[in-house]
Amino acid sequence: MPLVLPRSTWIEPGARRRVAEEAARLDAARALLVTDAHLRAAGVADEVAGLLRDGGFAVEVFDEVEPDPSDATVDEGRARLVAHEADVVVAVGGGSVLDAAKAIAVRGANPGPLRDRQGYGRLSGAGLPVVALPTTAGTGSEATRVVVITDTATDTKMMLLDDRLVPAVALVDVELSATMPPALTAHVGVDTLTHGIEAYVSRRATPETDELAGSCVALCGAHLEAAWRDGRDLDARAGMARAAYEGGAAFSNSSVCLVHGMSRPLGALFHVPHGLSNAVLLPTVTAYSLPGAPARYADVARLLGVAAGGASDEAAGAALLDALEGLNARLEIPRLRDLRGMDRERFEAALPKMARDALDSGSPERNPVVPTAEEIEELYRRAW
Repeated sequence: MPLVLPRSTWIEPGARRRVAEEAARLDAARALLVTDAHLRAAGVADEVAGLLRDGGFAVEVFDEVEPDPSDATVDEGRARLVAHEADVVVAVGGGSVLDAAKAIAVRGANPGPLRDRQGYGRLSGAGLPVVALPTTAGTGSEATRVVVITDTATDTKMMLLDDRLVPAVALVDVELSATMPPALTAHVGVDTLTHGIEAYVSRRATPETDELAGSCVALCGAHLEAAWRDGRDLDARAGMARAAYEGGAAFSNSSVCLVHGMSRPLGALFHVPHGLSNAVLLPTVTAYSLPGAPARYADVARLLGVAAGGASDEAAGAALLDALEGLNARLEIPRLRDLRGMDRERFEAALPKMARDALDSGSPERNPVVPTAEEIEELYRRAW
């Protein structure tokens, strides 16, 4: 099955400097630059806007994207796009910004409530092209046909998956991720690892996605801890930037599984950042899922470098579970109970809704072991 990927991809230091040239190749002249207030204040977004203006583009900056962007934000961004008469969307930021930008770009061709478009292949029209410049080596949204947007009416995270959501251009610039603080590096790094693992063990994995997912896992094993220890290590940053792209490309063409299905409700109800929620859940969900695909998880252990090539699948699987727990501990990733705003009584009360929302997302159906709602509730408790 052919992979669905951006038409043009650059993974290199300084890739952002190609933004005007690549946008011009799309026959565009008026850009809506989508970002967040932090990157605007740090000067990153304005630098990219300046590069576009130097290339002859008229630029409008929309810097109102919040973590876990909402449908209201998408509609506000769409209004700004129309007012500016933009013919290309340039996204500068982490996964939330990239997801919002991709949704803004297709919104005009897909009217009506955004919730009507959630699920697989439910967009009716193509939107404007997107040039994606990720600033975190984590979500891989620059390579995916997926967006996750919060429905403000129901307090749920909607997943939309459609080929029309793949950015036209991905500019993966290691220099943009080099300023990430250690905690964010850890959270988005384990998120990247989760993408590689879930794409590899997914029921929809293919030989083509296996190659990307396996490379993602191996790169995480080689570079994640080094990038966390020293953010100035550009070799490690470059390794994680490529891992993020490859992990995103892999799961976009196979699927994510139970970790992602369970992480979205945590973000919607408790506002846990996406990368962190995946990182917190990964060891627990992997332990539950391992019996459904022991050989695949053994491959993951070998690719990650925590099991010898000659180890039995059983030994490699056990080594993987130990390694994931140890990785979270070394990267100082907390448990659920230690996250800000987590209250046990409110958490217990929310478990039925979170389990239903996880199943409704469709991702758990691709898991090696497909859980019931009751099993998902118990997994949340184990992760507590």
